[in-house]
Amino acid sequence: MNASAVGENEGAGPFEVTHRLVLSIAIPMTLGFLTTPLIGLTDTAVAGRLGSANVLAGMAVGAVLFDLLLGSFNFLRASTTGLVAQAFGRGDRREEQAVYWRSLIIALCCGLAIALLSPFLLSAGLFLMAPSPDVAAVTSTYFLIRALAAPMALGNYALLGFVLGRGQGMTGLMLQAIINGVNIVLSIVLGLWWGWGIAGIAWGAVVGETTGMLAGLALVVSRFDRAQRPARAEVFERERLKALFSLNRDIMIRTFVLIGAFAIMTRIGSSMGPLVLAANAVLMNIFLVAGYYLDGLANAAEQLVGRAFGANFRPAFDRAVKLTLFWSFGLGIVTTLLFLVFGTDVIGLLTTTESVRAEAAKYLPWAALTAVTGALAFQMDGVFIGATWSGAMRNMMLAAFAGYLLALALFVPLLGNHGLWLALNLFLAFRGLFLALRLPALAGRQFAGQSRV
Repeated sequence: MNASAVGENEGAGPFEVTHRLVLSIAIPMTLGFLTTPLIGLTDTAVAGRLGSANVLAGMAVGAVLFDLLLGSFNFLRASTTGLVAQAFGRGDRREEQAVYWRSLIIALCCGLAIALLSPFLLSAGLFLMAPSPDVAAVTSTYFLIRALAAPMALGNYALLGFVLGRGQGMTGLMLQAIINGVNIVLSIVLGLWWGWGIAGIAWGAVVGETTGMLAGLALVVSRFDRAQRPARAEVFERERLKALFSLNRDIMIRTFVLIGAFAIMTRIGSSMGPLVLAANAVLMNIFLVAGYYLDGLANAAEQLVGRAFGANFRPAFDRAVKLTLFWSFGLGIVTTLLFLVFGTDVIGLLTTTESVRAEAAKYLPWAALTAVTGALAFQMDGVFIGATWSGAMRNMMLAAFAGYLLALALFVPLLGNHGLWLALNLFLAFRGLFLALRLPALAGRQFAGQSRV
């Protein structure tokens, strides 16, 4: 069935997975994700022009705390994508809408809780980060204002999950562009032109998230078929809610473990001295760049695998796995080669300190390699989210984390920071391999009696 077909059964039943279909989802989402670093660059530039190092440091601490907090709720986006994609594949328009309303209600409730608890969350964050009093004062201003955006920010997770579940990559790009574009413009206008300083940067984020949610809500709801509107009892059906909470729980555990792995790397790096810590921070940007397009391909895997599940059509499932794997590894290899050749130039753009440049260059090959070792991990995450195999994904993440801790214990004492980066690459590889090993049995159970392609 053509992906652009319209009508009540749009997207339902068997369909063909092509390179074009994969890229129609992956490319727009990659472009959308790439707008996110522009916010950090803009906010840093604005804060850097306010005439105080404390302002820049305070905003950086506040942004890290808030990003970690919101990142913990990314399960709202992932679970919505998987469940909507499956309903889309079945042609169940009523359940698509019901999944959206369930996810949005949960997102708004969680966001409201964050906003109400923000003074306590701020106190905990300041205790952990231990900034100076002047820096803490700036962080407090920034964090407490940005916390007001939490309901809208999490609501946007549900919105993005819904449009991705339907394979609407361009709509996802548009929503990301609205949120990030308004944020960037208002950070400059409010922070510099109107002289609001750090408060202006934070209010820019609040207005950006709010504008994006209102625009997305109007767009999504206006496309709903009123004849397929679910009753309130369907939205709050106990078994459906139980399944959603279970899915969210498993993905949340997986996310916390992932955050913990990077936190451990930072903590061990800091014990090696400020020079190594600074070099590692520069090199992590290389991993993050690769992560943006690998995330885009993971989004494509989520939608196509979920749709194949809903349609109960194994050929589409197998083809989706193969093509997203092809593009993930292909782009991963190209990225690794580019960073091996031009990585020192990239390091030079990220820092002007010669000692940090020289230190980062020592470990550049390890950072470049993450694009390859992470390719399977990102892609398999997308497959398992689309299939809603959240329990298996959680368990394999825990197994990979155990392998990561073992690698740290073995290689860091022997190789120092080289061992730290080796352990990170092994962690990424473990994640992908462990999930891939579980895939055949789970797929065989789901598509029992259907032949592979």
